[in-house]
Amino acid sequence: MAIFSTHGVLGINARNQKYIKTTKKSRRILDSKLQTKEFLSKKGIPVLDTVGVIKTRKELFNFNWDLLPDSFALKPNRGFGGGGIMVLYGRKKKFYKQKEEENKNIKSENLIWIRADGTLVTKEELEAHVFDILEGNFSLSYVPDIAFFEERAKVSKELKPYIWKGIPDTRIVVFEGVPVMAMLRLPTKESRGRANLHDGAIGVGIDLVTGKTLSAVHHRDFIDYYPGTRYLLRGIQVPYFKKSLNLAVSIQKHLKAKFLGVDITIDREKGPVVLEVNLRPGLQVQIANMAGLEERLKRIKGLSLKSEERGIRIAQQLFGEEEYEEEEVFGKKVLGVIEEIEIPYKETKKGKEIEKKYKKLAKIDTGAFRTSMSIDVIRKLNIERFVTKKVVRSSLGEEIRPVVPVTFYLKGEKVDTEVFIADRSQMRYEIIIGRRDLSKFIIDPSKTRYLTR
Repeated sequence: MAIFSTHGVLGINARNQKYIKTTKKSRRILDSKLQTKEFLSKKGIPVLDTVGVIKTRKELFNFNWDLLPDSFALKPNRGFGGGGIMVLYGRKKKFYKQKEEENKNIKSENLIWIRADGTLVTKEELEAHVFDILEGNFSLSYVPDIAFFEERAKVSKELKPYIWKGIPDTRIVVFEGVPVMAMLRLPTKESRGRANLHDGAIGVGIDLVTGKTLSAVHHRDFIDYYPGTRYLLRGIQVPYFKKSLNLAVSIQKHLKAKFLGVDITIDREKGPVVLEVNLRPGLQVQIANMAGLEERLKRIKGLSLKSEERGIRIAQQLFGEEEYEEEEVFGKKVLGVIEEIEIPYKETKKGKEIEKKYKKLAKIDTGAFRTSMSIDVIRKLNIERFVTKKVVRSSLGEEIRPVVPVTFYLKGEKVDTEVFIADRSQMRYEIIIGRRDLSKFIIDPSKTRYLTR
């Protein structure tokens, strides 16, 4: 498993003691989701509509469940870490038919909703869950709480391929007016459509300049593709990213809290909508970005900012990737330790050859002379028939290894070469690029930041 250095990483204790500072009024607002939504609405910041509130057992007993929409999210007002949130995606249709046929008032006992994974939830189960929320089983310090129902956002078409149901969101961490780090959170089947990383959702770091995704982490493993698909998680353009940065900075300014995590989703109809504002955001954003927050916070602490735009520009200048990606030295492109390569190949379907591109993260290894690829990659590219043998001399003597001609693109540069075929099933990277194929590039090991094995 790949991890990143602990240098510059912010821990929970340091976060709580050094950076969570705010007024009593702001803390009171931030510790209540309903008050936060009301506060943001008054400031003209978009939030999801609240479609029902239950404050007491008496209100629970008298609640008219028929008035709820087909899909909604049930949340504890003072919940944290995603605990107690239940998302319902629709009602069981046969009860609608029953209602139409009988032309009578449908009995609430027949109300049944459907979760993301297809399991059913009865009205009685919802009542029990609301009761747990009122008892404070999901709230901070386990104090009695309020339950509320919120409209369910509609997934934007750009992000729909990268989720298993659920609602993806972008978490932006803001400190003293500067958005210091951002992460796209993608629900999975394991997380049952929820965006919480500890439930099994995927966190993907985001370049603060372009709004494109960088490295992705699932639990503590770095991954290239969305589980069970060939959708590459690197390079996804997050919709409305600049607008989301502006929203996050604006919220931090209004609430007068030094350190905040703002969760924003992109609704298909409304655009960027604030889901939650976290006074104590989780710190997995550091793993997804393979960078430490503490180091970034120290760099901007005490800066005087004349405008919200200035804070965003500083973040992009200090922590963005784009300018670095485009950097050239003496006319040669600069590579980090890990880079994406693109290999064109042909696939035959129904007697016809189809041009395709195979994209993969590769390790840049100047300690190796020749590029090596896993046999699995060679089979995927369907070029096994071109394999020949070559004598290799090393400190261990001579040996014969299989090689195959391959053309790939690295940073847009075409490389025609021969690669070794190796068993890399136990290795993290299926492809390593040797120095024989790196004459057009300059290698900067610090560019991949804290990636180690």
